[in-house]
Amino acid sequence: MNQPRSLLRKRSPVGQAGVVLIEVLVGVLVFSIGILAIVGLQAFAVEQVSDAKYRLDASMIANQYIGRMWVDQANLGNYVTADQALAELPDGKLTITVVGTSDVTVTVAWTPPHSGVEHTFSQVARINPAGG
Repeated sequence: MNQPRSLLRKRSPVGQAGVVLIEVLVGVLVFSIGILAIVGLQAFAVEQVSDAKYRLDASMIANQYIGRMWVDQANLGNYVTADQALAELPDGKLTITVVGTSDVTVTVAWTPPHSGVEHTFSQVARINPAGG
């Protein structure tokens, strides 16, 4: 029962030629789009973490200044400043205002390197005189 070689080889139909190549190309395209999406998501996450760190630093700076003013209530007027440079934040500036004898506003401003838009954090406190 020897069959000729030509009968053992099956030929693909003419309409099916190159289908595997197209399937591979489509698979590579889908995979590439997925990888690009993951890279974009990672970049967005890094940007958000940086923004959160800047906000946290601004909050800590404002709280530190308010804490100093609580300890040194007699000299609140000495803390008044406008656009004092802050090295802790990119293009950071500190503004402190005192209204009356006890209402204090501490504003910290910074400009993140990736956006160019100035962000601000303000904290208001009423510093009551000792024993009052």
